[in-house]
Amino acid sequence: MMRLCFALLALLAAPAQADPRFTNRAATLANPPIYGGEWEHFVGGGVAIFDCDADARPDLFVAGGTNPAHLLRNTSAPGGEVAYGPVDIAETLGVTGAYPIDINGDGILDLAVLRVGPDQFWQGLGDCKFRDATADWGLTNGDRWSTAFTATWEAGQDWPTLVIGHYVDRNRPDGPFEACDDNSLYRPTPQGYGEETTISPGYCALSMLISDWTRSGTPDLRISNDRHYYVRGGYEEMWHLNPLAPYDPAEWPRISLWGMGIASRDITGDGLPEVMMTSMGDQLLQINRGGRMENAPFGIGTYAHQPYLGDDGRPSTGWHAEFGDMDNDGRDDLFIAKGNVDQMPSNAMRDPNNLLMQGADGVFVETGAQAGIATLDRSRGAGLVDLNADGRLDIVVVNRRAPMEIWENQGDAGNWLSVLLQGAGRNTQAVGAWVELRVGERVQAREVTVGGGHVSGQAGPLHFGLGTADAGDIRVIWPDGTVGDWQAVQANTPITLTAPN
Repeated sequence: MMRLCFALLALLAAPAQADPRFTNRAATLANPPIYGGEWEHFVGGGVAIFDCDADARPDLFVAGGTNPAHLLRNTSAPGGEVAYGPVDIAETLGVTGAYPIDINGDGILDLAVLRVGPDQFWQGLGDCKFRDATADWGLTNGDRWSTAFTATWEAGQDWPTLVIGHYVDRNRPDGPFEACDDNSLYRPTPQGYGEETTISPGYCALSMLISDWTRSGTPDLRISNDRHYYVRGGYEEMWHLNPLAPYDPAEWPRISLWGMGIASRDITGDGLPEVMMTSMGDQLLQINRGGRMENAPFGIGTYAHQPYLGDDGRPSTGWHAEFGDMDNDGRDDLFIAKGNVDQMPSNAMRDPNNLLMQGADGVFVETGAQAGIATLDRSRGAGLVDLNADGRLDIVVVNRRAPMEIWENQGDAGNWLSVLLQGAGRNTQAVGAWVELRVGERVQAREVTVGGGHVSGQAGPLHFGLGTADAGDIRVIWPDGTVGDWQAVQANTPITLTAPN
């Protein structure tokens, strides 16, 4: 029945997928960033993708681990070859990842910088300049090992609620096994941020996402945890945000896996987001059945449990996962960054990243080798984004102890639409909004969120593939529940939609 549902939806989309092709433009950098470090940097290695100089081109803040973090400015010409150059920033070590978010609501994106050590919150000043506003905003924290982040604007608040996920407790002499740290929630006060609210117990969080996954108007907090260190008793978590409380097992059946990253996207066309969770071994896709999550069948092709080339038949290790329409056929595809933790003998050592293209039958097919992205470095964080404004999603990958990769998409692709939201009040990114694009009888639904992935976040336009259609209709359900009118849009153009006052 589910296969039939996918197939019927796919028939409304564009024709058969094109063959993806990519070229690595990071090779043009004089000093490609490398995420370095030993045990405390086995996990981490993320990238923040955002426009820090207001030129409508996404720039990159790349975690360095024991190496300095890098800021790369996008110098690509629209439609031209992807190109980046370095920006001087204060030397910052210990960075595991970062997420762009406009914390103070001034219209300039800030950075939540996660670290092994005290986290930092950088206020954006424009022109890719920043200042450390951690203390000014009341977010000074201790010597933690931070590996996950998510945020949202709760009703009546001008500043966002922030949640930080921590891995193993660095101060536990009996660790690392069964020594997972608790997680931290910060709510705004009139004077900035107040004391940390502890989310306990923690199970070694590696990804978090606040999402209105039931489309009820009430967002919840999902946490993906690494059973390698919690060992027993832990599970993938779902929390009510306000009042803060864990879901009862009757509401949320508990599963345990080596949780690394979270990706969320409606791929069935019913308006409810599915959830992809990476792990060691099977990568678990769950289908949202009216608010009840159901494991996808193996035949859908998303489990990606072993390397697809070479002779290493041991299980894969998945990290960052992200949905995106790589060939603009109107069907979302799936990228998964792969790589052994270090020298874990139970898992594959040579483990290429996945590029799973969704076909007309709803089945995902591996194309990483023919696309040219099947490198064998230990990948960690990543992102799918149009880097050179040519209407095709490119791929950014951070590797552990190896240079990062910037893959320019040079494959054939269908029509597209780029949608940037300007929110009301201090929620300038319109976090919590839903964008719906209607082409014929089919509707693609996207939620604006902060979080997910593997210590890698994005801020910027939403990308839609339209297939052969040259027009569609779009509307926005804004964070306060206001439902915008359907309006006609033309393909192959960026548009900006502004929230009503």
